[in-house]
Amino acid sequence: MDAHRVEDALAAAGPVAAIDGASPAVSPPSPVRAEMTTYGILAALSLSHLLNDLIQSLVPAMYPLLKNSFALDFGQIGLITLTFQLTSSLLQPVVGYCTDKRPSPFSLTVGMACSLLGIVLLASAWSYAALLVAAGLVGMGSSVFHPESSRMARAASGGRYGLAQSVFQVGGNTGQALGPLLAAFIVVPNGQHSVIWFSLAALAGIGVLAWVGRWYRARLAAGKRGAKAGAALQTLGRGKIVGTIGILIVLIFSKFFYMASFNSYYTFYLIDRFHVSVQTSQLCLFVFLGSVATGTLVGGPVGDRIGRKAVIWGSILGVLPFTLALPYAGFWATVALTVPIGMILASAMPAILVYAQELLPGRVGLVGGLFFGLSFGMGGLGAAVLGEVADHTSIDFVYRLCAFLPAIGLLAAFLPRIRPAR
Repeated sequence: MDAHRVEDALAAAGPVAAIDGASPAVSPPSPVRAEMTTYGILAALSLSHLLNDLIQSLVPAMYPLLKNSFALDFGQIGLITLTFQLTSSLLQPVVGYCTDKRPSPFSLTVGMACSLLGIVLLASAWSYAALLVAAGLVGMGSSVFHPESSRMARAASGGRYGLAQSVFQVGGNTGQALGPLLAAFIVVPNGQHSVIWFSLAALAGIGVLAWVGRWYRARLAAGKRGAKAGAALQTLGRGKIVGTIGILIVLIFSKFFYMASFNSYYTFYLIDRFHVSVQTSQLCLFVFLGSVATGTLVGGPVGDRIGRKAVIWGSILGVLPFTLALPYAGFWATVALTVPIGMILASAMPAILVYAQELLPGRVGLVGGLFFGLSFGMGGLGAAVLGEVADHTSIDFVYRLCAFLPAIGLLAAFLPRIRPAR
């Protein structure tokens, strides 16, 4: 068996979790290993993630239009978000667990087909119930997409796991940023039925993912012909692992509950407080989401260099001064503050995901499904809760309340220092 096949098997198996000091740290990836990174596949996965999340982002981007067309209150808007995000969050860990046992290279095309059906129904929805069904179909598509595509990104990483997750996730963040921008110039002027044009994005995604599926099928076949990777050595006890996963879940809650205030209600906040137009508010949301994409791209490679815990610690707690200042800022200062808020918060997600994968080697799909699912679930729960809070108080109060959420990042101090071991 040649050396390249051994390297492929080890890369697919994932790193071995070890507490700092329990085993020698691995030296930085060698040039040979870095050359094994399959950048074409990472680019394709990032593009498909962009298309998937572009479709998802259309739902909240249409909220001002849907609110007027269907006479919805904030609680009903929050329920739409809860529907498509909980549909995704509840199914993703199940999909991840199943694909850990039996990888499914072409399942991603099935997921994108569900999103296509959701878009078609969203464009023609005639009632609030139809809107909920459309949102559920979009969420179902994401539940299939994220766990298996995260596994494929790791398989194509060549050992540069943080970089691979950042490249993969930045596509999703870019799609989330483009959704409100395209909605502002296409959907808002032309109405709900113009959403049907975005079915072209779903069709393009199906084509890209079919090509990636063929690559992954060939890789799986090659892996079966090669030797099995060695079993992962686990130096952390079960209780420590469970406690660490619990801390990561709380940090995900802090991050995505706060993000929900932007994804669902930032446009309303700007319109209510500063009396800007709907299009202006959508452009401001694009600025925030563009900052999120930038932070995601930076977080993974930095974690490869300085460690995941340092990035998690800095990214979640470091945003606190900016969130505390935002509710009391003027319009332009508010827009400016959303840039560091988006960048710092977003840098945590690639680090959290790779950290959890190193904590649970061999469970790449389950980890991807769990944490992507939690991110959607926490966002949906946050949208529903914050919508009710806004109905009973005000949008201004929502942002004053959420400003303190990043303080939960202090829990990162209790994370063990994980390093890959040989």
